[in-house]
Amino acid sequence: MSIKRKQTDSAEDASPRPKVIKVSAVKTSSKSTTTMERELALIAASNRTAFEKRVWTALCHIPEGHFTTYGLLSAHLGSSPRAVGNALRRNPFAPDVPCHRVVATGGTLGGFKGKWPKSGEGITLDEKRKLLRGEGIRFDLKGKVLGTPWEFKV
Repeated sequence: MSIKRKQTDSAEDASPRPKVIKVSAVKTSSKSTTTMERELALIAASNRTAFEKRVWTALCHIPEGHFTTYGLLSAHLGSSPRAVGNALRRNPFAPDVPCHRVVATGGTLGGFKGKWPKSGEGITLDEKRKLLRGEGIRFDLKGKVLGTPWEFKV
């Protein structure tokens, strides 16, 4: 079962604080259970901190074609958005463990690969945008992500 949301380029969809919809169990057809199990095993076997492992494990549950925010992910983990961002910056398993699916609350891309250029652009953000577009995520004319962020079931 996959959940699809209609996304448009209208100004109302690009509001700075998108409405949050709680999503329960989602099974995506594009990512097999075996693939997720492999990614989770890599994370578990790594010699990284317990917090980093928790963050990266949570990323594996964001369905392809969906995104969440640093704020929602940090609330789910009982942490701060900055701590989550730091863990994402150190993700050695990207893009298989999809840190590109985490954006800023206002819909901007935020950082990627540990870089947050002052101009807001650069090769890393171009790569993040390309990965998201490849999964069907759309952007408004100002480059903000369109749609409703995926929220972790508590």
